[in-house]
Amino acid sequence: MKAIIAPIDFSEASINALSFAAELSKRASVRLIVLNTLQRDDDEMEAKSKLESVKSNLKDSFGPDLKCETLLAKGDLISVLNELIVAEKPDLIIMGTKGASGIKRILIGSNAVNVISEIKIPVLVIPEMALYKDFIKRGKNRIVLATDLELLENERCVNILKEMAMFMFEPKVRVLNVRPKHTKLPELKKIERSFLLSVFKPEIESKSVTLFGNNILEGINYYLDKKTDCGLIAMIATESGSLFEKHYTREMATHTNLPLLVLHDV
Repeated sequence: MKAIIAPIDFSEASINALSFAAELSKRASVRLIVLNTLQRDDDEMEAKSKLESVKSNLKDSFGPDLKCETLLAKGDLISVLNELIVAEKPDLIIMGTKGASGIKRILIGSNAVNVISEIKIPVLVIPEMALYKDFIKRGKNRIVLATDLELLENERCVNILKEMAMFMFEPKVRVLNVRPKHTKLPELKKIERSFLLSVFKPEIESKSVTLFGNNILEGINYYLDKKTDCGLIAMIATESGSLFEKHYTREMATHTNLPLLVLHDV
């Protein structure tokens, strides 16, 4: 990785996600670009002051060596991000979303939905209740890659998941597939499963997990409920839909304490 973009609107959810971004940036020794987009009635001087304060607080919390810079831009978030991606070539976007307290399934906020739908680089979505200190705990080292095992057009899209996993303590990856009862896995999907497992080896322990059921999201949540050591869940968005169809983007199953990495097969 070379750079991470963290869009913020100074809400608690966005500042919380920024802590994840700073921690990952520090571990990977990459640039962290903290982005705020001015809205119609925003005060530009006030926004600049807030950004400087955020940067100062990050340096205090994560050390003076944190490679952090701020950017104040005018325009809608998607347009600004697209321009920034061309100019800076970031590897990852990290942003927060607000979920209702106590609800295990959350609806991703409109900004996150738009970014996932329109931006084709990996996006790490941080629910409001997630804590970056949990992300770096030794006991939160299970990474779940939920997949329908359709063949990927761009096999490199999962590489950043391995990079992120390498910064966790003793990570272990579980390639999770949910499919209907009494069905057999086709040979092509077996090949894809073997490929995904091989991506993480030999550095990271990786195993496959199969659950049977007709509802993919319920199956994912069932597994996450059982495994309290989960620190990260990842899903792959494809242009054709498959596992990660558009309505899953808007009603994404996750826990209020788990970060979600959205990868793009493009």
